[in-house]
Order: sequence, then structure tokens, then C-alpha cells
Amino acid sequence: MFLLKGSMKAYDGNKRYSVHPGDYFIARKNQLIHYTKFKEDDQFEKIIITLDEAFLRRFAERHSCVSEPSDYTDSFLFIEENHFLKHYIQSLEPYYLGNLELDETFADLKREELLLILLKSQPGLANIFFNFGMPDKIDLEAFMNRNFRFNVSMERFAFLTGRSESSFKRDFQKTFGMTPGNWLKKKRLDEAYFQITQYHQRPSDVYLEVGFEDLSHFSYVFKKQFGKAPSQLAV
Repeated sequence: MFLLKGSMKAYDGNKRYSVHPGDYFIARKNQLIHYTKFKEDDQFEKIIITLDEAFLRRFAERHSCVSEPSDYTDSFLFIEENHFLKHYIQSLEPYYLGNLELDETFADLKREELLLILLKSQPGLANIFFNFGMPDKIDLEAFMNRNFRFNVSMERFAFLTGRSESSFKRDFQKTFGMTPGNWLKKKRLDEAYFQITQYHQRPSDVYLEVGFEDLSHFSYVFKKQFGKAPSQLAV
């Protein structure tokens, strides 16, 4: 992604990121990220090039690319501008259609050009782009305490912790002493209670941040848990 106008703030449960006009960055796959966009003069403009797995596999076969274990841990990888990258962005204009998507005829050629530029400037990125394995089995307690605010399916949580859904539920019960669904509800409600009572956040601002989808449902389960509606605690 290349940001033209506006700004972004993002949080992956571990680290916060700020993106400003002129920044280039790669958003890594298999990462959970909350982000907020801020307009400039009522505009937010960006260029996004998606490097999907099917394309990356074809590229790796053509160029005999291999990956090794990576030291990269950030969800956003910022790229330093160089003259190749600067001129690449300028070259995109003729290939964009009215809906801000690359003309399909040239899409793979322009994506290949971008990938060659990125690998030339930072060869270590090959270990990110061409790692097609599933995530390794990781510490479940640390991962869930960092990512409970993200409203994703149990299947997705299981995959990101390197487990099948059945082993995820089994390991979860051993680790936390309750089912994933019950633990997530309690954890999210406790966090909402803390944000409302200690930081005076509005319930309408909190419920999405802690992983609920619907304000009325959030208010109902909150009152059931704490005896008062969140609006009664908000000051």
C-alpha cells in the first residue's frame, strides 16, 4: 500500500502503527489488525497492490525463489522509498481503470514488476512472500490475551495459533478452564467495563473495540453480567 492522502492508525494487539502520506508498507497475511482511517480535506487516497498466494506461487516457480525462517514479526512492514519504487508508482496511472483497479490485462505484469523492485531493495522479504505454510503452533494463552478484541471465527483463531479447530478447543479448555466462547465473552465484557468506568469511554465507542458486533446485544449481556446497563455506568 502507498498512502497518498489522509492517515491511518493501526493496532495488532501488540504494536501500534501510524501511516502518513508518502509511506509505503506491506500488510502481512495471517495478522489481526484494527485500523482507523483519517481523511485529509475530506479525502483518503491510497494505492493498494494485492500479492495473493496464487500469484506468489507462480512468481516463485518462474524465478526459483525460496524462503528461510524470518525474523520479521511486525504486521506492517514499512518500505524505504527508492527511485525504482518512486517511478513505479508514477507508472501505474495509465493502467488504472475508473474504479481504481488495475486493468486486468496488465495486472500480473505490474505486480511482477513491483515484486522484483521490492526483492531487489530488501532480499529478506522473500522469507515473507514465499512462506506458504500454515502458522506454527504458538502459545495459546499469550495469543488470546493479545487478540481477544478481534471478532473472528473460532476456525480463524485456531488456524492462527497453528491448530485444528478441535485441538484449539481442547487446548483452550486445558489452558483457561472454560470454552472459547464463554472466555471471550467474559474477557470482552471485563475490558468494556474497565474502559467505561476508568477511561469514561462511551458504550457506543467501546463495543466494537472489544469485539462485539451489535450495540443492543452488547448492552444486554453487559447488564446481565454486571447488573447495570453500560449507559448507567458511563459518565
